[in-house]
Amino acid sequence: MTKGLARELVMEISRIKDDPEWMRQLRLQSLDIYNSTPLPAWGPDLSGLDLSQIETFVWPKNKIHDDWSQVPPEIRDTFSRLGIPQAEEKFLAGVGAQLDSEMVYHRLQEMAAEQGVYYADLESALHSDYESMIREHFATLIKPTDHKFAALHTAVWSGGSFVYLPPGVSLTLPLQAYFRLNAKGAGQFEHTLIIVDQGASLHFIEGCSAPRYNQVSLHAGSVELFVRPRGYLRYTTIENWSRNMYNLNTKRAYVDDEGVIEWVSGSFGSCTTCLYPESILAGDKAKSSYSGVTFAGTGQCLDTGFKVQHLGRNTSSHVQAKSIAKGGGVSVFRSSIWVGDQAANTKTSLACHSLILDAHSRSDTIPAMVVNHPETDLGHEASVGRVSDEQLHYLQARGLTQQQALQLLVSGFVSDFTNQLPLEYALEMNNLLNLELSPTSKEGQI
Repeated sequence: MTKGLARELVMEISRIKDDPEWMRQLRLQSLDIYNSTPLPAWGPDLSGLDLSQIETFVWPKNKIHDDWSQVPPEIRDTFSRLGIPQAEEKFLAGVGAQLDSEMVYHRLQEMAAEQGVYYADLESALHSDYESMIREHFATLIKPTDHKFAALHTAVWSGGSFVYLPPGVSLTLPLQAYFRLNAKGAGQFEHTLIIVDQGASLHFIEGCSAPRYNQVSLHAGSVELFVRPRGYLRYTTIENWSRNMYNLNTKRAYVDDEGVIEWVSGSFGSCTTCLYPESILAGDKAKSSYSGVTFAGTGQCLDTGFKVQHLGRNTSSHVQAKSIAKGGGVSVFRSSIWVGDQAANTKTSLACHSLILDAHSRSDTIPAMVVNHPETDLGHEASVGRVSDEQLHYLQARGLTQQQALQLLVSGFVSDFTNQLPLEYALEMNNLLNLELSPTSKEGQI
């Protein structure tokens, strides 16, 4: 592993990856942008993140496999405890698994391949017939000039997934990628690029986790999603980072005429999270929805949100965010709704609801709305509540312990979110909530 970021390291990563020349030049240009860009002047405190001490690249030790039996036992055991092979066998059309900087497993079910679906690790895809498509789209939604961590990501990205769904293909089973950061004091910079062509339909699931160390780690991935006319994409994320993690991820979707993007996001763990997915509704009648849950516990600041740009006519968006804070945790939800001057007949609604479990925690909602067209229907609501003694006593009088009553109330608060998840992930979500609510549990990390 190599700490910090130097031109020699970026050149070496590019050499190891056997990058095309255009990618090598993009990495070096991004390095220059990174070196000249300051840290954000707003948001959570990032003073505990010393980028010179982050292992920006973990040197590969294993090859990528498409058979779990070929994966080294210690790596296979890690993903088995996370339930990835079992989920693949039961209900997934394809799986990618990344450990630190490299993909260790990638496989697409035959039935999906027969429909023309292409799903591979991004580095392999760069050396396939899809290179020109990747070049056309890579780092165009999330440019290295966006912010310092976007530049860092583009300079040192490693691993991630590329998905292409041909026109008219409806994949009935989800695809999944799971990202595990095991190395101490390391960074993970995977890049996900998905293109859903005209009239195609896909559900993509992303899972993330890391074990606890006494040293800061960094996750600065990038997700670029393209939904072509009449295409549909649901992007589901469950993140369960350790409390030494700075989670500074960037996600963005571009939606053409009558396309639909649905974001489903559950954020747990990390000491600090900055995560604001964005939908760009460029086409007429494009739609976007966002449903998210965050849980901030002791020592955590989860600064999350959602952004949407309404550029086409007759577009619509709906945002529903719920946050839970306990033990002095801080939960912040920032929203940005932009309606362009050509976006006639825009409909957009935003609902933010927070549940605070004690007197020491905090929840903030920071909405920003810019409307440049008079034919706009916009709604916003926000609420902050506490679990009352009355509610707890009512449930305890019916035989529940105080802990069971609290878990039931919180589960009810987020039920409209968990109902959108596949059964296995809904169960995982409830387990994570119960671990966070437990008075004795520290993190519940695997």
